[in-house]
Amino acid sequence: MNKGIELINLLHSEACERNKAPILEVLKKHLAQGETRVLEVGSGTGQHAEYFAQQLPKVHWQTADQHDYLMHLRERVKRAERANLQAPFELDVNGDDWLNKAASDTVLYDAVFTANTFHIMDSGAVENFFKGLSHRIKQHSVLFVYGPFRYAGEFTSESNAGFDLSLRSRGVGSAIREIEWIVGLAVDVGLTLIEDIAMPANNQCLVFKCE
Repeated sequence: MNKGIELINLLHSEACERNKAPILEVLKKHLAQGETRVLEVGSGTGQHAEYFAQQLPKVHWQTADQHDYLMHLRERVKRAERANLQAPFELDVNGDDWLNKAASDTVLYDAVFTANTFHIMDSGAVENFFKGLSHRIKQHSVLFVYGPFRYAGEFTSESNAGFDLSLRSRGVGSAIREIEWIVGLAVDVGLTLIEDIAMPANNQCLVFKCE
């Protein structure tokens, strides 16, 4: 079986293909020009990771996700053959390895990136994301959060309102989150919102910095 056919078997997201270039422009603006270590929480298909590592050769991009995604992530990273794209480790924001300050993963990252995760997680998992994040960032670290949000209880589009109803119908705690709540969780761990950028398909890219 040739490599082109094998690639069809990897998980693929059309949304990643559409939004990766606009997200890259935000990363370029806020990431340091020198050697930078970035953790991606919820790498999913690995398409973002592969593209950003290719476009930002000085960035060491660490992939991570829950167990079910690891096989596909490892294979995509392997095929990418990039020294700055790191094989994934298992990450569950509700797990002790993430929440425990004394966990074996003691790396402090210059930046953390997560895309389209907060509306999939339940509210407790979102809170735990920030609790664990506090152990893995340092002064001047940057957090990038991509996805849809509500503002003062209002959706940014009718399509997002419909999407929220669909998420809630799953019965697992998924929902489009209030921006004010997210900012509050960030402030609690020493992060300040420095930019809120409108993105394609009624999404936002939130940029936080640890002062």
